[in-house]
Amino acid sequence: MLKILSGFILGLLFTAFAAYVMAPSLMFQERVSPFGVEETAARIQQNIQNTGNGWSLSGLRNPAKAVQQDGGNTLPVLMIEACSTKYSGPILKDDSVRFLSILMPCKISVYKKNDGKTYIGNMNAGLMGKMFGPMVGEIMGHVAADQAKFLKFDPSKPAPAMIKGTPGGGASGGAGGGAAGGC
Repeated sequence: MLKILSGFILGLLFTAFAAYVMAPSLMFQERVSPFGVEETAARIQQNIQNTGNGWSLSGLRNPAKAVQQDGGNTLPVLMIEACSTKYSGPILKDDSVRFLSILMPCKISVYKKNDGKTYIGNMNAGLMGKMFGPMVGEIMGHVAADQAKFLKFDPSKPAPAMIKGTPGGGASGGAGGGAAGGC
């Protein structure tokens, strides 16, 4: 009996350790971009605008700028924010899952690493959605499918201009199609 109980506890510990080690790579995705930081961001912005499904750009932030202004030295980081009222609406209307507004707008990070390459980071929306029931799981599955479209690049097309400021919120080159730059 002691061997069975020990084996069960050991199995639980192994499973917990494996989940702890693997969770970050499952919840977040990272891929190398074939372009520089600004061109990657511009191509993602254009893809968001062209995807449909109510997506609009709601912001472009540069979190590295604050560190640099504070005297720090960091590699470039741009955070693209987008939202689709088609997907955010049902979640924001439901009291039981409204706390998920913390995940809105959808963010995609474009950054350079010390290896000189540009990377794209995003949340695994499909997996995250499955943790919150069937309604959220279905919506986030659609978000994940659209995110895949955001991150497909056609290198034969010229690079678009990056939209700076708060797209859709009055900046030139606004995105339209959403709730004035927000969710």
